[in-house]
Amino acid sequence: MQLPPAAAAAVAVRVSGVVQGVGFRPHVHRLAGELGLSGRVGNDAAGVFIELHGPAAVIDDFLHRLSTQAPPLARVTGIEITSLAAGVTSPEAFEIVATPAGGTVATSLPPDVGICADCRRELFDPADRRFGHPFITCTNCGPRYTIVLALPYDRPATTMAGFPMCPACQAEYDDPTDRRFHAQPIACPDCGPVLRYEPVDAGAGGPAAVAPAVVGSAAALAAARRCLRTGGVVAVKGVGGYHLAVDATSTSAVQRLRTRKQREHKPFAVMVADLEQARRVVELDDVEVAALTSPQRPVLLARRTRGDGVVAGPVAPGNPLLGVMLPSSPLHELLLAAGPDPVLDPVPPVLVMTSGNLSGEPICFDDDARTRLGPLIDGLLTHDRPIHVPCDDGVVRVVDGEVLPLRRSRGDAPLPLELPADAPPCLALGAELKNTIGVARGRHAWLSQHLGDLGDLETLRSFERTTRQLAEFFEVEPVLVAADPHPAYATHAWARRHHAERLITVQHHHAHVAALLAEHGLAPEVAVLGIAFDGTGYGTDGTVWGGEVLLADQRGFERLTHLARVPLPGGDSAVTNPARMALAHLWAAGIDWDPDLPAVAALDDPQRRLLRSQLERDVACIPTSSMGRLFDAVSALIGVCQHVTYEGQAAIELEWCTDPARLPASHHLDVLTSTARYAFEVGALVDPAPVLRAIVDDLRAGVPIPVIAVGFHDAVADAVVEVAQRCAERVAPAGAARTVGLTGGVFQNAWLTTRTRARLERQGWQVLTHRLVPPNDGGLALGQLAVLAARQPPTT
Repeated sequence: MQLPPAAAAAVAVRVSGVVQGVGFRPHVHRLAGELGLSGRVGNDAAGVFIELHGPAAVIDDFLHRLSTQAPPLARVTGIEITSLAAGVTSPEAFEIVATPAGGTVATSLPPDVGICADCRRELFDPADRRFGHPFITCTNCGPRYTIVLALPYDRPATTMAGFPMCPACQAEYDDPTDRRFHAQPIACPDCGPVLRYEPVDAGAGGPAAVAPAVVGSAAALAAARRCLRTGGVVAVKGVGGYHLAVDATSTSAVQRLRTRKQREHKPFAVMVADLEQARRVVELDDVEVAALTSPQRPVLLARRTRGDGVVAGPVAPGNPLLGVMLPSSPLHELLLAAGPDPVLDPVPPVLVMTSGNLSGEPICFDDDARTRLGPLIDGLLTHDRPIHVPCDDGVVRVVDGEVLPLRRSRGDAPLPLELPADAPPCLALGAELKNTIGVARGRHAWLSQHLGDLGDLETLRSFERTTRQLAEFFEVEPVLVAADPHPAYATHAWARRHHAERLITVQHHHAHVAALLAEHGLAPEVAVLGIAFDGTGYGTDGTVWGGEVLLADQRGFERLTHLARVPLPGGDSAVTNPARMALAHLWAAGIDWDPDLPAVAALDDPQRRLLRSQLERDVACIPTSSMGRLFDAVSALIGVCQHVTYEGQAAIELEWCTDPARLPASHHLDVLTSTARYAFEVGALVDPAPVLRAIVDDLRAGVPIPVIAVGFHDAVADAVVEVAQRCAERVAPAGAARTVGLTGGVFQNAWLTTRTRARLERQGWQVLTHRLVPPNDGGLALGQLAVLAARQPPTT
């Protein structure tokens, strides 16, 4: 912040950013009180306004502290200072004033925040009046985004409006020196929400109650623990929706949940009470500890502790990683804590905590939980604080010492991201899978929480509700709407129905690269070599892209080269049956379908005859250049995964094979790194045929599967480097900085990302990877907004 040359004795200050619901006004009040200044502070639609009266030198000191100090959860993006006109009356003291009505929203809504250390200490202190209160909160923690109805963020505009404060809470709320001053969700056992436990008979084929509800925190928690100890499934209403919880140490309990939820293979995440317990099940470095304990409380994918006998096998079968999280709310803290008598009321040390939904549906968050989740559960641990905005857990992993978001959701949404160019009021609809939507105005882009895959009516309703809420929260009336050009996507069809005259389509892989450029703050005209590898994206030629090398800035792109096309036989049937994709790649490479190959053996004779006929006659065979589908094909070819039950399974399990613990001692990683066995043919296109032939030879020679998997990953990394070197002159003139960006869902693969980055950097390339939004389709809305901003002048 640039202070005025000579501060006046009376100034007005405007603070923008995440400055509401984070204790900013009491912080200002305390600071002014310490310095003896008079004036006022308040919230309005644009952020926080401050009026200061006092000696010029003292006001200078205040302004310096304001620019260098802030409450823990605040994110100040701007401070504007103007001198007040002569004759403005100075208040006798410094006061906090009521929020005025009206104005255009320019502030940012704070996200939900995990329980802070102070509240956790009070939660377990028998002498504290909030001892054991599942809804304890203060200015530094608790629900925000999920309970807000409108901005500015004040209690009447939240779902806590229906809980009048008792005198004790009101006194704290009104006291500027109290940690709970204007903490909008403030409550206590005397005036706050009520916890209850309802037994449910899942075996009856529906949500039939089997006993009366248990009301009250201690009794409800004890009943829920009893259900968990006996192998039951409990739906737990958290901050942003319901989790399904079971004892993660019980094989039978976990398998029961898998059967009921029809989730055959996809790994579950687990919740543990504290960092000490987390270290019993996963290995953690300092960066991972910081991510796990952050206010966002995400699910962290970390390497499992070797010899771990705590977590049951069916939690994450075959996976060298485990998704682990710490309690995200006081309710979860209490659930994972033993009751008053640990002998009579123990708790499992690790709980599976997975999204409370039916397969393919969004997270359940409202009063129909008993009906929707009834067939899955044995008990319902719920309460009467409404959730207005459902918000699922975020997911991260650490790659190359930095946190990589895989799902940006609770704790991050809807914090604003800065765009490199001014945007008119606009809306971006994201992609079909891992959908998030976004709105923008000026330099601010607000992305929604993770919504999921739009293949279900309930998820589409969630998409429509979130689109409406986000636009209302930030008062964005879009003059432009961005959507993916894929004609079969629900987002595309919705945009044509509702915003046909404002619709601009943004090519899928250009949006990926633009998101990466925007999050790194590059100017709209700065071009990089964008490596966009994923499963599916509609190309400008009507084919399925996914192995793309683009010369791109945020305004446009040129397709320099791509993975050689192969037929995608049957569309979605090839995606869910990687063996079909493997045989299509073998066919394109001229490799015989010999039955000794695992992918060939996975299909019976009639299936192979039909597939060959499809390929030879070019029936229902869309050409694809997808790198994601090549990963699927190799996974099936070497016998890792022939049929998928969740998105990305084949490629994910192929990455698992690169785990160093699986490699035989005779194939040390240092040797593999220096001697590449496999190589793509890089010419006008990037041809995988030589790699596939080498893999087939190694399969027949008995080379271990993990060694083949490592060799394939290394070949992809080497191909990226070779392509980059060939394109170097197009990217930057001789002697200029050369930048390459790695984006798309394939670069969720840590092994591939690490090795590709290292090899590019050895050749002098600057490498950009994602750190603010996911590389998968969850980051696509940011790229769409960046493209709109780069192409269109702002409107006033």
